[in-house]
Amino acid sequence: MKIKFSGLILAVAMAVPAAFSAQNETPKYSYTEAFKPFFYQNNGTETRSASGKPGHHYWQNSADYVLNATLNEQKKEIKGTAEITYTNNSFDTLEFLWLQLDQNLFRKNSRGNAVIPVGGSRNGAHGDFDGGYTIQSVEIVSENGKKIKSAAKYTVSDTRMQISLPTELKAGGGEIKLKITYSFTSPDYGSDRMGVEDTKNGKIFTIAQWYPRMCVYDDVMGWNTLPYLGAGEFYLEYGSITANLTVPSNHYVVASGALLNAKEVYSDDQNRKWELAKNSDKTVMIRSAAEVNAGPKTANSTKTWKFKIDKARDFAWASSAAFILDAARINLPSGKKSMAISAYPVESDGTEAWGRSTEYTKSSIEHYSKQWYEYTYPAAVNVAGNEGGMEYPGIVFCHMNSKGYDLWGVTDHEFGHNWFPMIVGSNERLFAWMDEGFNTFINSISEKAFNNGEYYQPKSLQSLSAALNNDNMEPVMTAPDNLKEMNLGYLGYYKPGAGLTMLRENILGEEKFDNAFREYIKRWAFKHPTPEDFFRTMENVSGEELNWFWRGWFMNKWKIDQSVKSVKYVDGNFAKGSLIKLENIGQLPMPVDLEVKYKDGTSQNIKLPVEIWKRNTEWTFEAPTTKEIVSVKLDPKGTLPDADLSNNTVKMGDAATAEKVNLQEFTGIFSSPKIPGLKFTLKVENGKLMAQATGQQFFPLDYEGDGKFSFAMAGIEMQFSKDRKNFDITQGGQTINFIKE
Repeated sequence: MKIKFSGLILAVAMAVPAAFSAQNETPKYSYTEAFKPFFYQNNGTETRSASGKPGHHYWQNSADYVLNATLNEQKKEIKGTAEITYTNNSFDTLEFLWLQLDQNLFRKNSRGNAVIPVGGSRNGAHGDFDGGYTIQSVEIVSENGKKIKSAAKYTVSDTRMQISLPTELKAGGGEIKLKITYSFTSPDYGSDRMGVEDTKNGKIFTIAQWYPRMCVYDDVMGWNTLPYLGAGEFYLEYGSITANLTVPSNHYVVASGALLNAKEVYSDDQNRKWELAKNSDKTVMIRSAAEVNAGPKTANSTKTWKFKIDKARDFAWASSAAFILDAARINLPSGKKSMAISAYPVESDGTEAWGRSTEYTKSSIEHYSKQWYEYTYPAAVNVAGNEGGMEYPGIVFCHMNSKGYDLWGVTDHEFGHNWFPMIVGSNERLFAWMDEGFNTFINSISEKAFNNGEYYQPKSLQSLSAALNNDNMEPVMTAPDNLKEMNLGYLGYYKPGAGLTMLRENILGEEKFDNAFREYIKRWAFKHPTPEDFFRTMENVSGEELNWFWRGWFMNKWKIDQSVKSVKYVDGNFAKGSLIKLENIGQLPMPVDLEVKYKDGTSQNIKLPVEIWKRNTEWTFEAPTTKEIVSVKLDPKGTLPDADLSNNTVKMGDAATAEKVNLQEFTGIFSSPKIPGLKFTLKVENGKLMAQATGQQFFPLDYEGDGKFSFAMAGIEMQFSKDRKNFDITQGGQTINFIKE
């Protein structure tokens, strides 16, 4: 799922209070706490190895589905049957089964609707809507191959259904077949995950969480039955899914998996174009905007589309008379092929918008397949709907109004989810960071790779330090339904994504990290890993002790705050070297990266391992410097979200003559047409230029010379024009011009 933020506005708004509070905090670093033993509380078992692998008797249950559904366009209603073959591979006999009924979130009296705050939410069904399943019947068809055909006793509790079994389902391979007949009315806006969107050529139905699905029974919790409240996503069993979807005859359907009856549903010309697309690296138009505009707006009959997907944990689809369709070939590392497909209305057409969707999809899938693990599904379908962005196996829904960088970003993000959690099947209901955070991390690498960096926007973790160190946020390990909704973006996406970036760039290095991360994906492909399985795998494969990092960044809210306390020449002679004294103030230690700048204009980089903090809060070392030093700076590339940047640099002597400046020249109120509603007020107070963003407190600016000011704690720089009538503000790689009113 995609959560969007305006990075500069948010960072500016949050940076000031967080930066000032950092100044007043008492140092908290304790090396005995950071590196204390017994991080892992469980020894290896038959099902999960101490090394992070699945154990030698690892098991998981499976669920195969045959789904039959009919779409009533006028009523926005789905009627269907779900035939479920459930196999109990566990060591336990099962007296009952639990299923998920996610559509019940949209009942007015659901738990999910009850927890929506007065100010509103992206979750739930917006507007006056009372949805949910109508269950016509639940039938046990057979058990262990023996036909039964009896009505089952069942109880519905909010978004769950418990089915009582007449006899226990045997352990080690017991099989039961169920048939559930049901119907529901689709919400127009279904918790930003599904819905119905009107266009000039007809409604677009994006359909998900649409059939009763088995809850996971695993070796960690037994039955996983947390209700669906909207924020927490999904935890599902793997299996084969066949779907027969009957829709109005003028509709076109795209879905998870492979289309089985293309000759029955497409014209001869369209089938010919599909064959061209299968062998083309360029986008091939299957159904054009002209064909859509000329197509019938109503239907007097129906058409059935048949799909199948294997090794999948879910199935989603979309149906509309309004779809433009185009496609291209996806080239996979093994030599296998897949298909990139886009479905969108004429309102979304054009090379600045969805006309490039298939190009984006193809690039994303090919990149992740080469970088991490090969894509496993026969198609990757991008659908334009009313969702901000939502993912399912082999198909994603992105907003029809997205274009340019936004469309690339949401497309790449949602298809990244085919690795986390579609291939690596973690429990999203409990651990959003294991799919959203991992995905945010791999997106950052993909963005740089796409089309020679066409949309690449470098993002310094240093610029996010205020948000990532916000004391008002919960720990990353908190379940998404237990988070303040406004915090989910940072704690589910950005903070764990930043954690993996630091692990790759600052702690392990790219080679070690990539090797371990690929092994994690390989080990747990189509399985159910826990956070500990990930932690153990990364340590065992990389060979590095990382429990201090897991403990601080994921389990707790520890901050990174290192400082350069002093720099002295050995015996007062710069030619003999220098003594550099460092301090670890924050609770979370990190390896050290120092830049030493010399008076002759050269510089030197010095790196120190995290082990210097294993028994010290301060560390003095002799640096092999032989020239006169101008400054010593921690983290010169801004790769760490250090909580207090003011103590990261020590300057030696007068590096330059101070420039005389009249601060009153820089005062006034400044605004930008690019960000309506945001203004900066600048004034002089106690000989210091002070700045204030709309709705925030004043913060001090340090003069750097030549019309440039900075606020180091938040990574902000302001460069004024010579006439002082405007300035460029830069933060986190983004620059925006503000003009004096």
